[in-house]
Amino acid sequence: MADADGAQDEVLARDVQLLQDTVREAGNLALSLFRTELKNWTKGASSPVSEADIAVNDLLERRLRSATPDYGWLSEESADDEERLGRRLVWIVDPIDGTRGYLAGREDWCVSVALVADATPVLAAVFAPATDEFFFAARGQGATRNAEPIFVTAGSALDFARVAGPKPLVERLDQTRKDIVLHPRIASLALRLCRVAQGSLDAAFAGGQSRDWDLAAASLIVQEANGKMTALSGDAILYNRREVAHGVLVAAGRDRHASIVSHFRNRQLS
Repeated sequence: MADADGAQDEVLARDVQLLQDTVREAGNLALSLFRTELKNWTKGASSPVSEADIAVNDLLERRLRSATPDYGWLSEESADDEERLGRRLVWIVDPIDGTRGYLAGREDWCVSVALVADATPVLAAVFAPATDEFFFAARGQGATRNAEPIFVTAGSALDFARVAGPKPLVERLDQTRKDIVLHPRIASLALRLCRVAQGSLDAAFAGGQSRDWDLAAASLIVQEANGKMTALSGDAILYNRREVAHGVLVAAGRDRHASIVSHFRNRQLS
């Protein structure tokens, strides 16, 4: 068992450099296409996608899959292959998270990639090239922004100006107030969660129907920054399942997270 664990550690150490280099390259490609004339269309009911999303996805898939042919693959912009369900290690990828903001010329978008082992992220990179911010985490080794350690804010109090997420959901935290003003909307959900990890937000919510690729990398970054991210019930988030959609989620420092989850549990029981 010790030999197997050591071999796995070596694989992950190799993957750290692979992940960092590839995500930087992908981010630079996305940045080179940013604020240019791009073909774009709507996927599904209302999800925008552009030729930049596809180009970045192709780069990521080419680099990561050629270097790790035994790993599974799950990406927002690739056809889902359920062969991934039989793989212990799986790349979970959002080539451009926040495409709507990207196409509008806003800077709050990113490239988000996680390596998941047995339903749990073990490596994560979120790169926001327009603002030159590279978030990285490895399980058990902390989280960084541009190679500097980051941490969530401590405490359990809520300053709504430092909370991001769907307003109708957040208003349920304090129904006595009619004047709640939240942090301005962040186009990328992954980047919204990383703002919690770096301490510029106290808490962030994700409405229902976020997907594995929106969450996997950022959830590890939050965790390694001494925070917690779960379903609103407090249940852990599992990745690389057949169903990749998730319900309402919350990310915050551990004490604040516990307070929020307790509030919603009590409201459900009352």
